[in-house]
Amino acid sequence: MSINATLFVQLVVFAILVWFTMRFVWPPITKAIDERTQKIADGLSAAERARLELSNANRRVDEQLSAARDDAAKRLADAERLAQSMIEDAKARAAEEGAKIVAAARAEAQQEVVKAREVLRGQVAELAVRGAEQILRREVDSRVHADLLSRLQTEL
Repeated sequence: MSINATLFVQLVVFAILVWFTMRFVWPPITKAIDERTQKIADGLSAAERARLELSNANRRVDEQLSAARDDAAKRLADAERLAQSMIEDAKARAAEEGAKIVAAARAEAQQEVVKAREVLRGQVAELAVRGAEQILRREVDSRVHADLLSRLQTEL
């Protein structure tokens, strides 16, 4: 065989190979490549959606954390105000109670002073009568001088 015939046969075999490849091999490969390209594109879009969702979720979490912190701070401030008002109320009640105790003690002391004055008046009157009796032993008439002694007692 000559080179031309060999070349011609090789060209026919090559054409058959190209036709066979284009007809039976190339479509499944192209289809697989297209499917793979589509899967990659879907995966990339899903990853982008997931990234956006993650970003949104992080933003919502940050907002909720901020709201929770604000709520906790507000509750803490309310608790502190309540505690402060309770302390102030307790101080006011203690001051009122102390004032009542002091007033009662003063009233009791005043009553004791009045009782002591009455006792002293009685003792002074008695001493005055005894003294006058000793000086005027013969002239003391208890009925006559009783009015004088009662007036003296009220004056003291």
